[in-house]
Amino acid sequence: MTDSVKSDLSYLKEKPIAVLGGGAVAKAVSADSALAGAKVRICDLEPFAEKTLFGVERGGVKFYGEQLNLYGFSRVGQAKYDLVTTDVAQAVKGAGIIIVATPALGHVPFFEKLIPALEDGQIVHIIPDNFGSLILRKMLREKGLDKKIIVGGWSSSPYGSRVDIKGGVILPSIRVYYRAITLRGAALPTTDQATFLASSKFIGAFDGVNGGDGVIGGQTVMDTGFSNVNPVLHCPGVILGVGTMENYGVVFGDEKTKFSIYSHAYCPSISRVQLKFYQEQSALAEAMGVGIQKYDPKDFFSRENLLGQEYMGKDYVIPFEEQDPIQFGTGPFTIHNRYITEDIPVGCHVYHELGKKYGVPTPVIDSMITLASVMAEKDFYQSGYTLDYLGIGHLGKDELLKYLNEGLYKAK
Repeated sequence: MTDSVKSDLSYLKEKPIAVLGGGAVAKAVSADSALAGAKVRICDLEPFAEKTLFGVERGGVKFYGEQLNLYGFSRVGQAKYDLVTTDVAQAVKGAGIIIVATPALGHVPFFEKLIPALEDGQIVHIIPDNFGSLILRKMLREKGLDKKIIVGGWSSSPYGSRVDIKGGVILPSIRVYYRAITLRGAALPTTDQATFLASSKFIGAFDGVNGGDGVIGGQTVMDTGFSNVNPVLHCPGVILGVGTMENYGVVFGDEKTKFSIYSHAYCPSISRVQLKFYQEQSALAEAMGVGIQKYDPKDFFSRENLLGQEYMGKDYVIPFEEQDPIQFGTGPFTIHNRYITEDIPVGCHVYHELGKKYGVPTPVIDSMITLASVMAEKDFYQSGYTLDYLGIGHLGKDELLKYLNEGLYKAK
């Protein structure tokens, strides 16, 4: 455990939580935590904040929705914040827990402003991690700053959530259509993991998880990257279901805004591709010795695929012959969506790079990158995350494991 972070975490009750980001995850996590009784600060960067934080300072955020989960946990209300700001240093000053809840491509802009403002003893949660822990630790090393903090991330968000948008205006309200009952998290290094996981009990957004089946510690922080279900769910679903997506509301289907890859694109053939995708991930994780969430092949063959297990457990199955109304309207509605623009260059391209390094073939994953590059008219092989970008390209297997588990980093 990091020396300056106390083993007794009760002090976190008295400290504010800083949430960095203004999108669906940031608004859901911050609003839920505020409704649970914490002092919460929310911060987004300019020029985005003008739209993402519109109306939030005046009236807070409306947190609502079905919140489907196995144990029936829910919380609704109008969340009020202790502070709404565009100044990261102001947001994190004196905070006990800092939650970075942005798309992966937003990590570095926030980290640049966060690093000089960090205080010893703070615990940073990245939701979802998307290799953000590796990037934050790398940036701290590059800046020569030895902050006594704990850094870790989660394989997914505690929710399925969508920001309400009407007429192009982002409203100060968030709809939560399911709550996770378990989440997989890990710290970098793993020696900090017990404290990192325990600190989730002081985040109201994790009440449904900690009161459900609980948090699960990943074998390493790379485990949370491999266990992020977004690439395996989103990329085959959008790429192979693109005809349904682009024609929905045009030549068949209801209004375009009611489309969902889960409800309208998924089918047994796509599931077979997703299973193979996952098997390539698993072979990589085994070759590296870093861990991954285990699934059975049958888990892929249902309307919600792996997703339903996050909030309803392994027995939850919606057959392909049935509809899935809870997912109606969750999209995506275009190929230029984070399901492609994030999950291809961040998730898939990292797997591609690891496959080359560790001699593990990844033909299905590579096909996703190739097809997405053609469809989106962008070379994701060129723009994708590299291992050097994560700070691990020069590390051999044993060196990487020492870094992930013990924090012992061998410089290039």
